[in-house]
Amino acid sequence: MSVNRLTLTWLNQYACVLLKMPGATLVVDPVDVSARDVGPVDAILITHEHYDHLDTALVASIQAKTGCLVVADPTSSRLLARSVPGDKLLTVEPGSQITVGGAVVYVEECNHPPARTPVTYLVEAGGLKVYHTADSLPFNRMAEIGEEHKPDVVFCTVGIAPGTSPRTGVQIAKLTKPKVAIPYHTDRSSDLRLFADLLAREAPDIRCVVLERGQEFSYP
Repeated sequence: MSVNRLTLTWLNQYACVLLKMPGATLVVDPVDVSARDVGPVDAILITHEHYDHLDTALVASIQAKTGCLVVADPTSSRLLARSVPGDKLLTVEPGSQITVGGAVVYVEECNHPPARTPVTYLVEAGGLKVYHTADSLPFNRMAEIGEEHKPDVVFCTVGIAPGTSPRTGVQIAKLTKPKVAIPYHTDRSSDLRLFADLLAREAPDIRCVVLERGQEFSYP
């Protein structure tokens, strides 16, 4: 991989994203995939405890196969404590910052009221920055995240989770102002298309990339 290149893959209809970045490979919220689909990773990042974001058996399987670190919000961490070795399980909260290989992971808040202690993750490696928004609705801090980190890529929730829609996904993009916005967390292609249409009208300077599940996207 080029020093200044990252490869992103959306692996399911929810929020499972594989991030291959300079110096680190990370997977977020692996659910409804196999350990083989994920492959070798340096860390698993868990945003919250819901069924479409946390599969404790799968996390334990990937961790056992790879020896990777598991990073999780407090609620998910408690659920994982019986299946992941204590020295490989790291509990984080908004404001935390950790280093995994060549990547720095900033832990941010998440506006997803049904979850107990949800978080979002801003990952930086090789000068490239990706913001994974979990199931989040827009929130004011997102504008500060955009200003502070200037993310290259933001994954925007557009469906399934309560209150989310292509419209709220576009609001996330407009708050964070990435170079590339990727809609995700939906089982309907119409949600992805509507997000792209709305973004083109309301924030034409932001590039929209619509991924098929399992499709790789490399940036820049």
